[in-house]
Amino acid sequence: MEKDELYRMIDEREGFVSLAFPTLMRKVYLWMAFALVITGIVAFGVANTPSLAYMIFGSKVAFWGIIIAEFALVWYISARIGRLSLSTATVLFVLYSALNGAVLSIIFFAYSTTVITKVFLITAGTFSIMAFIGYQTKSDLTSLGKMLFMALIGLIVATGVNLFMHSSTMDMLICYAGVIIFVGLTAYDSHVIKGMLAECADDGEDAQKLAILGSLTLYLDFINLFLYLLRIFGGRSND
Repeated sequence: MEKDELYRMIDEREGFVSLAFPTLMRKVYLWMAFALVITGIVAFGVANTPSLAYMIFGSKVAFWGIIIAEFALVWYISARIGRLSLSTATVLFVLYSALNGAVLSIIFFAYSTTVITKVFLITAGTFSIMAFIGYQTKSDLTSLGKMLFMALIGLIVATGVNLFMHSSTMDMLICYAGVIIFVGLTAYDSHVIKGMLAECADDGEDAQKLAILGSLTLYLDFINLFLYLLRIFGGRSND
């Protein structure tokens, strides 16, 4: 009975959930919230520090250097999470959220603080509902994930094309499509993360690294959903 004392296994349709699962899920959302706070603080700080804002946006080299560094960090964390130590994975996640905050500081020059706050609250509410739905559903969302991935590829292509077309109508359609896609991805990723962490026997370093990877995934869903909603509601407020 010693094993039963160490691990409480709950039988569900998709498998078993270990005693460590609630702790790991809490860490996913706590790390995600922590990353959002860092992003917000850095964004606000850069926007209110002219010298920093000029250093980032006044130089194409600096701006694109940060963008490339962000993509590199996401790829590195995702591809190497199994080989990274927990402390290294955490530091890289924090670094990414800070760099993202530096880039996102530009929204304070394009939109009022009131609009940004309102859209953030809308995003938080929408994200919470969809994450809850994804967490609670017992359905197999594999087919949904494939469709969302293909839709995301299409969104990226359409965005690239519109860089040359400069169509305001197409831009708005892209924004609405982006909202739909990332609303769906929030539910899907929440479901996948739940299944992934439910299989962890304990909350050791390997399990916590998976939780960080889950936090990064949901963080990206939140940020993208926020930006598309900001373009929709921010555009309306400026009309």
